[in-house]
Amino acid sequence: MSNLITLASLRISEANPNHHLWNNNGTWFLHYTVYPTPFTKERIRRSLGTKDVKVARERRDNFFNQLAKQSAAPVAADQFAVA
Repeated sequence: MSNLITLASLRISEANPNHHLWNNNGTWFLHYTVYPTPFTKERIRRSLGTKDVKVARERRDNFFNQLAKQSAAPVAADQFAVA
């Protein structure tokens, strides 16, 4: 059994205020990539449920803030099996 720890990492272009945002026929989506294993990746698109880019930016920022909080949360030692 292997011990895997998932850490969040974001690449953000400060020159692009719409980073990780994608407009699909007027509705804004959050677009990002996750790496479930060291050898695979998965592209995720989640609707932000808005046609307003300012609301989409807020929802994107809230999502990434929650993700950062989860990755920074302490992990109990009993959650991992030691091989």
